[in-house]
Amino acid sequence: MIGGKKEARKEDIMFGKEGEQMPGEGKMNSIIGKGCKINGTVIVSEGTLRIDGDFEGTIQVPDQLVVGKDGRVKAEIKVKSAVVGGTVIGNIDAKEKIELQAGSRLEGDIKTTRLVIDEGVFFEGNCKMSPEGQSRSDVKPSIQSSQYQQSRKPEVSVGAK
Repeated sequence: MIGGKKEARKEDIMFGKEGEQMPGEGKMNSIIGKGCKINGTVIVSEGTLRIDGDFEGTIQVPDQLVVGKDGRVKAEIKVKSAVVGGTVIGNIDAKEKIELQAGSRLEGDIKTTRLVIDEGVFFEGNCKMSPEGQSRSDVKPSIQSSQYQQSRKPEVSVGAK
């Protein structure tokens, strides 16, 4: 139809066009597709990285990392935010938010300010959270438990006489 309204295709909505803004995300300009197996270091200078294949190594993304349902990642990850739908084995350090979607698997430690875990997620590891804009060292506990203080064992020097 000439001059008429163009209908959006399912592929355009789902993946976006190169460099196109997607709702709730930065530029989607890097994709490791299904069937790809990559080992190494990925440093994205701008935008979002989506992984639907296999990746092993280290990942740095200034915006969002999306691990699709078929994505399998074994890496140390440093991002602004992460959405995990597949499998991640390794630690995730996210400045803002980590979302673990139903059916996903995460084996590793996470550090973030906000965490969303859907029902049906497998998570094995430790989680450290701090208020937005504060590093872990800036956060001090507001209430000290006397029970905790009493249950602590005194430190003993080994080999001291």
